[in-house]
Amino acid sequence: MSFILALIAFIITIGILVAVHEYGHFWVARKLGVKVLRYSIGFGKPLWQHTSEKGDKTEYVLAAIPIGGYVKMLDEREGDVDESEVHRAFNRQTLWKRFAIVLAGPMANFLFAIIAYCAMYMVGIDSLNPYVGDVIKETPAEKAGFQYQDKITAINGEPARSLSDTTLLLLDEYLNNPSDINVAVTTKEGEQVVRHLDLSTLNMLKEEGDYLEKAGLQPWLPFLPGVGEVLPDRPAAVAGLKARDKILGADDVDFISVKHFIDYVANRPNEAIVFHVKRDEQLLDITVTPEVSADNGKTTGIIGVRVGRYISPEDSKKLYGVVSYPFFAALQQGAESTWRMTTMTFKVIGRLVTGEASVKNVSGPITIANYAGKSMAMSLATFIGFIAIVSVSLGVMNLLPVPMLDGGHLFYYLIEFVKGSPVSESVQEIGMRIGIAMVGSLMLLAFYNDIMRLM
Repeated sequence: MSFILALIAFIITIGILVAVHEYGHFWVARKLGVKVLRYSIGFGKPLWQHTSEKGDKTEYVLAAIPIGGYVKMLDEREGDVDESEVHRAFNRQTLWKRFAIVLAGPMANFLFAIIAYCAMYMVGIDSLNPYVGDVIKETPAEKAGFQYQDKITAINGEPARSLSDTTLLLLDEYLNNPSDINVAVTTKEGEQVVRHLDLSTLNMLKEEGDYLEKAGLQPWLPFLPGVGEVLPDRPAAVAGLKARDKILGADDVDFISVKHFIDYVANRPNEAIVFHVKRDEQLLDITVTPEVSADNGKTTGIIGVRVGRYISPEDSKKLYGVVSYPFFAALQQGAESTWRMTTMTFKVIGRLVTGEASVKNVSGPITIANYAGKSMAMSLATFIGFIAIVSVSLGVMNLLPVPMLDGGHLFYYLIEFVKGSPVSESVQEIGMRIGIAMVGSLMLLAFYNDIMRLM
């Protein structure tokens, strides 16, 4: 089911973003008087097509391979053009018109991202509040003085509204100036403090991983152990533990985390443990003796349960929140989020080119599909936010000065503006081959990274 959901979410995401991108080209071309012959979402065999009866009689196509699309315009380089329509051919347009038509695709993606972010903020997105859990020893966060249950409120003056906000802001400020990051926090005691974080000794993009954890901060996630499933004929089942039991503690110990519970059991093979259990509103003491399990020569105790987790009502109110805004504030936040994601993406690409960032950070369609499925399963607002991020990525990718992409055509037009004449067809042909090789290599790298993540 998760595979099917990921596939459906991926097709919806790519279909929407390709339609938006190509519509940008389509709309501007028609507004500037260029005749559009075909507007296609997808490649390959048409699954559905319709030809308009009015105007230019444009053919609209939905094709079988939903990983791209194109707008076919009247062009003398692609076939004979009737003399009466020569003035409507793309190749006959002035430089600024051609530039505008090509630029319209990526710009449509950025505009769509603003709208999507705005919709996400208006719907309201469930979020984790940015509380600090454990501070990892001998890391920049420890040196900066972070404490357990510090609540991060801002990074270099930018409000941190959620844990995901905090992660993105930290990466953005690291890319700007890693040695001087001022993190405003509210301490557990309610004091307002600024922690000075120096990340200049780290290469945050060398490997994949959570950026907060790389800095030395683990989020506060106060989940406690529970019983998800009891395996038959194992110590827990024999003793009487049941699914949905909440494990409060054992012997004279109160559990503070799921890991605490797992470690406690693992360290006591063949030792009777008295678990303090809450079942509905009833408090019980249940004695379980873990059986011995030998793994790679190490002996541990297991009781035969799949571990669940729960959170107390008090901690739940503290940990969870909803980030939402009225329309105009949401629109402003949408524009700011789109700008931040765009500039961050360009910066990361720059680090990839210079070798300061690992190519392991490059993701392909499998990873995109995986996150599309997960975000769709979480909530509508989360899925909309995911589409916004991918829309920004698509816009940035198409602006890169690579022949075959929109950015490559725009680069040719800039050369034409400087030299006063178009780039020769032979140069464009060589550039196209280089562009195909570059894009093909990038796709292979992305697929390789996706497969390695799955493995």
